Amino acid sequence: MLVPLQLILQDLQPKRALWYGWLAGTVAFAGTVTWVITAMHQFGQVPIVVSTALMLLLAAYLGLYMGLYAWGYATLQRALPKLLWLGAPALWVALEFVRTYALSGFPWALLGYSQYQWLPVIQFADMTGVYGVSFVIVMGNVALTSLLLWIYGKTRGLTIQVPWVSMASFGCILVLVLAYGSWRVQEQADLDASAQTLSIGVVQANIDQAVKWNEAYRDETLQRYASLSQKAGKNTDLVIWPEAATPFLFEQEPTYQSQVLNIAKDTHSSLLFGSPTLRFQQDGRPYLYNSAFLVTATGRVSDRYDKRHLVPFGEYIPLRSILFFLDKLVVGIGDFKAGQGAMTMQIPTTPPDSGPRFGVAICFEVIFPDLVRRMAQEDANFLVTITNDAWFGNSAAPYQHFGMVVFRAVENHLGFARAANTGISGFIGADGRILSQTPIFSEHAVTGSLPLGSSSPTFYTQFGDVFSWGCVILVGILFTWSRVTIPLSTGKPRSSTI
Repeated sequence: MLVPLQLILQDLQPKRALWYGWLAGTVAFAGTVTWVITAMHQFGQVPIVVSTALMLLLAAYLGLYMGLYAWGYATLQRALPKLLWLGAPALWVALEFVRTYALSGFPWALLGYSQYQWLPVIQFADMTGVYGVSFVIVMGNVALTSLLLWIYGKTRGLTIQVPWVSMASFGCILVLVLAYGSWRVQEQADLDASAQTLSIGVVQANIDQAVKWNEAYRDETLQRYASLSQKAGKNTDLVIWPEAATPFLFEQEPTYQSQVLNIAKDTHSSLLFGSPTLRFQQDGRPYLYNSAFLVTATGRVSDRYDKRHLVPFGEYIPLRSILFFLDKLVVGIGDFKAGQGAMTMQIPTTPPDSGPRFGVAICFEVIFPDLVRRMAQEDANFLVTITNDAWFGNSAAPYQHFGMVVFRAVENHLGFARAANTGISGFIGADGRILSQTPIFSEHAVTGSLPLGSSSPTFYTQFGDVFSWGCVILVGILFTWSRVTIPLSTGKPRSSTI
């Protein structure tokens, strides 16, 4: 992945390396986030030219992190070449960590997510989060780059030291990662075999975004949800609908509200579904919460969770006075507000307060490791994510989004149920194993059993991003050292050996 760029960066001045990396990153991210055009143009009514320009602006912002990596790589290569095998991966992680939080955060397509299907490799994310997997990938790329440079030097008759340190370090870490991962997968299989399970039905209604809020389609939409709920959840412990599933404000429409409650009673199952919640400021101005409601099998609303991490330009407009022309991206009565309060719910049982607890990550929230970790900290036994990926169109985004859920499961050793309006819906085990998944843009009602997690939290659940902070500190030390070792503006590389 990074080898071609790192070969080009060999012996480049850091400032020039920054531009090479920025260009490479912008091109890479432009191919990754093309779905932004669909979301803005098709559903936000933003002109195609403006939508494309804004997508490229986002790609350039994300590409800047690649540029900073290239600058840092060239700097370390010149000043501390023998520590490049350690410094480059730490720098990459530090930049991904910054991207997770900077400007409200957009940790989409972190490098570690590319391995979501390789279970033994990703298990140690229960200690480091997804960032640790990114670290190992970059270390492997640095080791391979050093090996190729050595081979090239030998063919040219140059005397270059064999890069034993970088190769051996990566080899040892990879062996440890695979050994731990293989053991962890087997241990989880043994735990699941003896764990209490929960029967869950997931509904994927495939409601066209173009008609989703059209009042003429309300009855048809509810009929579809009622029919699919009967297939997915008759006498199950929980039926799950997607984000903003109701084509109306649940609390504001008594007639339609009763129909939803009757669906829960008819299936004899608790029902979790998404619907906006309307509230008013003191001056009378309306605002919304993006909410998930929990209804008991007897048709009573027992709990509600309001989304904490909102989507910039989708659920609210930052710097509205400046970016007034993007107001059309917000669909609804007004801006959404971030929720507060408890982050988990409890399935109603008899006796009360004895049912399993779960957290609900609504759409965008599931890409933030720390937010989901805080749900797990509140004694969650399993996790749920509800989303409406119709915004993405027929692109790679639904698959990218789904792959991120795998890591949230591994990081916290908790199974996930996912309900998406147009897909992908399904179930993911506590070790990240995909138990079932649906195709996109199709109607589905899926029932599965999800093992409940134990009360023993993972290292990541307990302590969070210790590894990432460690990388940030290490990068600070190395770059301080590099400034002492060699002036960045005039120094020459000591050696091409890595």
